[in-house]
Amino acid sequence: MDPADMLVTAVSVLKKAFFLYCASAMILPIPSVWQEHKIWAPKVLPSLSFFGHVKVFCFNVIWMGVTLIGGVLLVPKFILGKIFGFDASYEAYMVENLTAHICCRLFVCPTVEIRGEENLPSDDATTPAPVYIANHASQVDLAVVYFLGRRFKWIAKDSVRYLPGVGLIMTLSEHVFIKRTGKNRKSVSNLYQQSNKAIQSGLPMFFFPQGTRRMAVRLPFKDGAYRVAMENESQLIPISIHIPLSCWNSWYPLNLLWGGSMENVVLTIHKPIQAKKDSDKEELKKMTYDSIFSVLPLIGEEIVDQKKTK
Repeated sequence: MDPADMLVTAVSVLKKAFFLYCASAMILPIPSVWQEHKIWAPKVLPSLSFFGHVKVFCFNVIWMGVTLIGGVLLVPKFILGKIFGFDASYEAYMVENLTAHICCRLFVCPTVEIRGEENLPSDDATTPAPVYIANHASQVDLAVVYFLGRRFKWIAKDSVRYLPGVGLIMTLSEHVFIKRTGKNRKSVSNLYQQSNKAIQSGLPMFFFPQGTRRMAVRLPFKDGAYRVAMENESQLIPISIHIPLSCWNSWYPLNLLWGGSMENVVLTIHKPIQAKKDSDKEELKKMTYDSIFSVLPLIGEEIVDQKKTK
């Protein structure tokens, strides 16, 4: 085959692949809707209405769409940054921040109320950086924490890389990806290496130590965040995320047309807890657990024992 023909064929294939990648942003939100549906399925919670399912779907489509546009525009700068040695991840964070604000204000609530803001560390790149931890109830959490106005790195499943827009922008932001299936020592090692590197450079890490999203069950906290905090002697910043039970099922934002309103999500920032290399990990877990859930309402008969939730 003529080299010119090969080039034309390659370009054609790339165009089709990119089109499919973009088009998948209308398909892949469906599993996210199903995941959110299961979170709200327990009898003690209001199950998602048809309108609620639509809002979750639109929330994910917009999230993928905005991050896709921003990510594609930033790819050239990211590549140049790798070649010439400058950091291009801040702009990717700004795309994430913008996307979170758009999605939250469009589908969740007008704004996010911040309580205990005096406990929030400054945005200066001090070392070691703090470790933020919060309860994990819904995919709403991933949007509302950007209202804190602080840059941080996430821990995400490796499969997130392949989500349209979301995976691209998270890769450009250089978040930490891990494999959650099996005992993958390389992935676990990467988690701690990348977390330590970020914290020592002055960039905080954000953990959901429950590991799994639950609205009606309070799962125990896992060790990862505490190991990172102890290794770097960082401050632990407990954050409570309160999501109104009407979050998805309300007619917001349509109800604004007839003078309706919507209860805001509330973030409560608790006093920092200093971690040391010789700290008692279980005591740190208990202190942060108690702080986070001290301001959150009980929903039905919540189960704390991990074994009972399987």
